[in-house]
Formats: sequence, C-alpha cells, structure tokens
Amino acid sequence: MKREIKTTNDGSKTLFINDLNENYHSHHGALQEAEHVFIKNGLNLINDYEINILELGFGTGLNVLVTINEYLKTDKNHVINYFSLEKYPINESEVKDLAYFELFDNPEFKNIYQKIHLADWEKSVEIISGFNLKKIECDFFDLKNIDLPKINLVYFDCFGARVQPDLWEKPLFELVSDKMALNGLLTTYSSKGSVRRILQELNFQVKKKQGPPGKREMINAIKL
Repeated sequence: MKREIKTTNDGSKTLFINDLNENYHSHHGALQEAEHVFIKNGLNLINDYEINILELGFGTGLNVLVTINEYLKTDKNHVINYFSLEKYPINESEVKDLAYFELFDNPEFKNIYQKIHLADWEKSVEIISGFNLKKIECDFFDLKNIDLPKINLVYFDCFGARVQPDLWEKPLFELVSDKMALNGLLTTYSSKGSVRRILQELNFQVKKKQGPPGKREMINAIKL
C-alpha cells in the first residue's frame, strides 16, 4: 500500500495510506494523541515494578518513543518490557522522514529513535537501561501463538474500524484478554459502543474517558 508523510496540527508527522484514506495518527496531532491515550490514560495509571506492555501495532514507533520519554521522567526504579506487533513495517526512508526525535528536547533521542527502528525483529533489545523492546512481525491474530509474560498494559492502536472492522470485533479482543494479567489495563482511542459491549462481555470494567484533541471520548478497560 502506498504511503505518504503528512504533518498533523501539532506539528508532528504521520503516515497516510492513500488506498484506505487513513492516517496512522489523528490529523489533529500525532504526538498529543499518543501522549493523551497511551501515557496520560495508560502508562501513568500503572504502578507495578515490572510493566509488560503489549502494543497493537508498532506502526511508526511513536508510541514506543513517548513511552521512553515518560519513563525517563521517573526515578527509573522499575522495568518496562515492551512487546509490539506489526504486520507491515515502515521502511528506512519513512523512518528518516518522520524524524520523531526532533519533537523532544533530549539530545539523546536521535540515538534512541534510531535504536528503536534498527532493533532486530523477534529479539528483545535493551533500548535504554530498564527498557526492553521486542518487535514482532506478524498478523494480530497470530497473537494466540506468541509466548508473552502476563501483560499489565495494552496499547490498542489498530487502524480504525472503518477500514479494518475485524480488528474491533470479539475474536481479537479475546486473544488480547487471554494475554493480560488480572487488573491489567487496555487503553484505546476508540469509544465505539460495540467495543465497550465486547469488553464488558469479556469481563472488563469499561470507563469512558475524555478523548484526545478532536475526539470527544476514548476507552479505558480494566480486566477483572
């Protein structure tokens, strides 16, 4: 699928898929969406010493970068193991043109950004001390065959239901739920009523939260 780079309203870039008429991130702001959905309403709500994060999917790597940025703000007395699934990895030229490291003041972020994208697939790589990344190239439905530790936090960041409706139906959420620890948190930009009902059927406590700019609501769901 042909992709092109576009600049969103907060100055950060995203990829746009012409054939699907779909952005990888909100056109209202890629960076602020990632920080609102996955940091403010995700990582910052988890207090475990060892945090196992599952991301669907890796995409441009922006969610990994904002997670590391938040991790560096802490006293770093905990460990993050980050598992990210992706079926269609972006290419070297796209990585270079997105240049997400420029969004952060930390001069180390250029090296961190490069290390994220150069990390071998299917291998756990320590990006910085205490932060381990494993990128897995696969279809999301292959999740059932992937050996993972119990997941404390899920970044459910699939393409929207308009273009990939099967990713927002019960079978995939069941696979995700099976990988999660009790009291684990799933956070997503979606607020679809059908998604809320599916998660409730799977014994999640579902909360509607204020959405990122341009979106009225989003979902947090805690596995009971």
